Formats: sequence, structure tokens, C-alpha cells
Amino acid sequence: MEESEPMLRSGERRLNNNCRWSAHTVESKVVEDFRRRLKYFFMNPCEKYRARGRKPWKLMLQILKIGIITIQLVSFGLSNEMMVTFKEENLMTFRHLFLKGYKDHQLKSYALYTKKDVTDHIFYIINRYIHLQTLTIGNLAYERVDGEFTPLSVCQEFYRNSSIDLENETFSIDPHVEKDCISIYPLQAIDNGSFSSPHVNLTVDFTRLLSVNIYLSLKTINLQTVRNHELPDCYDFHVMIKFDNRAHSGKIKVDVENDVRIYECRDWTVEGTSRKNDYLLLLFDSLVIVACFTSLILCTRSVINGIQLQFEFGTFFHAYYNKIVTWSDRMEFVNGWYILIIVSDMLTIAGSALKIGIQTKFLTNYDVCSSLLGTATMLVWVGVIRYFGFFQKYNILILTLRAAFPNVIRFCCCAAMIYLGYCFCGWIVLGPYHEKFQTFDKVTECLFSLLNGDEMYVTFMKMRDKSYMVWLFSRLYLYSFISLFIYMVLSLFIALITDTYETIKHHQQDKMPVSQLQAFIAECRDQPESGKYQSDEEPAACCFSSCCSFR
Repeated sequence: MEESEPMLRSGERRLNNNCRWSAHTVESKVVEDFRRRLKYFFMNPCEKYRARGRKPWKLMLQILKIGIITIQLVSFGLSNEMMVTFKEENLMTFRHLFLKGYKDHQLKSYALYTKKDVTDHIFYIINRYIHLQTLTIGNLAYERVDGEFTPLSVCQEFYRNSSIDLENETFSIDPHVEKDCISIYPLQAIDNGSFSSPHVNLTVDFTRLLSVNIYLSLKTINLQTVRNHELPDCYDFHVMIKFDNRAHSGKIKVDVENDVRIYECRDWTVEGTSRKNDYLLLLFDSLVIVACFTSLILCTRSVINGIQLQFEFGTFFHAYYNKIVTWSDRMEFVNGWYILIIVSDMLTIAGSALKIGIQTKFLTNYDVCSSLLGTATMLVWVGVIRYFGFFQKYNILILTLRAAFPNVIRFCCCAAMIYLGYCFCGWIVLGPYHEKFQTFDKVTECLFSLLNGDEMYVTFMKMRDKSYMVWLFSRLYLYSFISLFIYMVLSLFIALITDTYETIKHHQQDKMPVSQLQAFIAECRDQPESGKYQSDEEPAACCFSSCCSFR
């Protein structure tokens, strides 16, 4: 028995050594497999094709999307341009038809100053409306509702009661606003005399008057689309001519506003034209929706796989190295380009659906549709930069933008506080004296233009004829803003990006990994052509359970 005990211990030691060697071998294999899996995840589509022979369907789909989305945007852009041009030219036509003595240069300064001018202009508008079809060279007609012409409406808004004695500096006013309207039909004849005629019974109390609004409706057909092989649309123009006296300053501002409704004409005949072009456009838009929906599914799946792999990597790193994965390393698994593509796909699908509604005349949201399609196309073309990143010489821009982005955001947040302070100050102090500072949005635009060196001299000169106090303040305000933001803030902003660029360039030259994740993956020396990526991926849970059992 005593002789057998040493033999037993020695066999036990050999068994334990074999188990340790076996455990170490399996553990090393698990680490190498997981490292290879990570390296494959971060390969570009060409490398993945060489590694496993899988065709880069997402890459080919994105290239296809660039072409069809751009064609779609150009097609819609031409139609939208004709629509906007037609609306703007008709608005200018209404100004010349209904505003007495209107000139193009008076676009922002048309105003009246005497009672006679106001009453003459109101009568002038009514008279021009009644004789419109004998005056205009455009294809304008009166709107009908239930077989009757829609009337021209003259509506006054005024205080309920007002009594002002300027000599004694006393007044009594009821601030409640009342509205009174009269209707005039197109076929009704009007005496060219005064407003006291029985056809137009209109009196204006300028003491109480807030505004006079004249509403009229006209319709026409946009025939210019025929040249581009598109069916013409019918337009309803709801025009409002506003005489604004809310300031009671002796100056009544006059403006023309135009609301448009676009719809399909009831009956049409265009020689040599059929619905074939419309069907082809609808089919093409449907193709765009299908392509974007497919891209949306593929990219969403890739994002989900990346998030799952991120959690697996965090568990793996904690199990093997007892370390916590940093937030920057975790974000490496979330591909920002896929997020960009997903947003672009959703915008394109929504915009294409609106475009189909516009072509079938169910919707007329041209502005919303153009905003969606324009933003989507911009994001698609920005996404092209991703493919340049496959080449090391072009990758420096992408790496610099990604590395500098967090610092740039923090820097802009600090600079924005100073910028907003100047905006509020300029709006309050200089707003009453300078047209570029009259509203808060104008102030932000003016200061941003000054920040980029635009119209500096003009901004200084427009304050020259003001009071000495305001003039002095404007000089201190403008000189301090320009000096602070151009010579300091802007220079620091450029230096921040330049420093990031130099850091990225240094790491690229030395080929040094800049994170724990990159350092871990860099230990895998297997090339895509080695054939070691052909094996199926093992579930991470199995890897971790086997690892923990040997540890």
C-alpha cells in the first residue's frame, strides 16, 4: 500500500498537468477565435468578400441607391422649380394688377399715408377684380362654388369703441376687436363715383381701424409643365391684400399674400400624351421605396449585430482580463454610417410616399416633400465618404472628423454662451436703430456673417447717423465681437481640429493602436485570404461557458 501511494500521486500529477495544458489550449483557441471574429466584423466589404466569399450586397445596394435617389430628386426638383416659379410669378402679377402704382422695387416698402389714398386703393382693387378678365394677359378666371362665383370680401378689423382727444391728451378705448365684411360679386357693376354708391357701402373710421383685408379667389392652369412631358395642374389662388394700420403711426403698410391649392384638372387633352409617363414615374418611385426599405432592414440588422457583439466583447474582456471596456471602445461597435443610412432611408421612404401622393394629386405638400428628399439625398452623398475610407490615403478625413467631434461639440457649447450673450445684447440695444438687429433671428444671422467676414463695412456704416450714445455703443459692441470671435474663438476652433489631425497622422505613421479594442484585434495576424475565416461563428455563450469552466 505504501508503494502504491507514490505511484498514485505521480499519476495524479500527470493527469493534472494534462488537464492544465488542455485547458490552456482550449482557452487560447477561444481567445483567437473571438479575436478573429472581431477582426472580421470590422473588415470592409471587399475584405469580407475575400475572407468568406460573401458578395457585398449592402455595398451594391447603396451604390444603386445613390443613382436612383439622385435621379428621383432631379426629376422632382424640376417639377418643384416650375411650381414655385409659377406661384411667385403669379404673386407678382397680383401685386401689379391690384396695387395702384406698384413698382417691383417697392416689394418691401409699399405704404399709404392719406385717407384718400387708402379709399382710392380699396376701390381700385374692387374695380380691377370686376374687370379682371378684360385686363390680364394671364389665364385667370373667377372661382365658382356650387355654380356661383365666389365674391370679393372687404373686411375691416377695428376697436369696438374709441374716443381720442389729442388737444386735451385724453382718450377712451375698448380694446375688443370687431370685424365687419362686405361681399362684392364679379358680375356686379360698380359706379365709378364714391363709396357712397348703393353697390359699395363702405365707411372707414381710421381712428379705430386696425386693418382692412381684401380676400379674393382666382384659378388658373400651369401650362408650362407640358414642355417637360408632365400634365398641367389646376391652381386655386386665395389672395389676401392687407392694409395694416395696427401701429397707428400714420403709415398703412400694404402687402399681398397668396395661398395656393393644387389639384388635378377635371378633363384634359394633350395631343401625343398619355398616362404612360405618370405610370413610369410611379413605378420608379415604388422601386426607390423598395430599395430603401431593403437597405433599412439590412442596416438595422447590422446595427443590432454590432450592439450584440459589443455586449459580448464587454463580457469577454471582463472574464479574461478583469477590465471594464471604455465607452469609446463600446461605441466602435455602433457603426455611425449605418445610422446615417437608416435615417436617409426613412426620409427617402417618407418623401417618396409624399411624391406619389403629389403625382396622383391627393397631396400638395411640395415643400415637405422637397425637404425630405433633399435631406435624404444629402445624407446619401455624405455617406459616399465611407467608401473612400476603405483606402488609407483618404481615410484621414473620416478619422479626423470622428476623433475631433466630441471636443468640437464641447468647444461649441462654451462658445455658444458668449455668442448668445452678444445676440441678446445687440437685439435689445441696436434693434431699434439697425435693420439687421431688429429681430433675434436677424441678429444671429448678422453676427454669423460678421464672424465669417461678410458685410463688415456696411454694418458699421448704417450706424453712422444715429445718436452719439448708440453710435459709441455700436462701435464697442462690433469691435469687441469681431476681435473676440475671429481672432480668438475661431483660431482656437481651427487649432483644435489641426491638433486632432496631427495626432491621427502620427498614429497612422507609427501604426500604433489607439484603443484597447484595436490593440486586442491587432494581435490577430490572419489575413482575409488565409482561409481561417471560413468556419462558422460559434455562439458567444458557449465560448464564455467553456472558458469559465476551465478558469
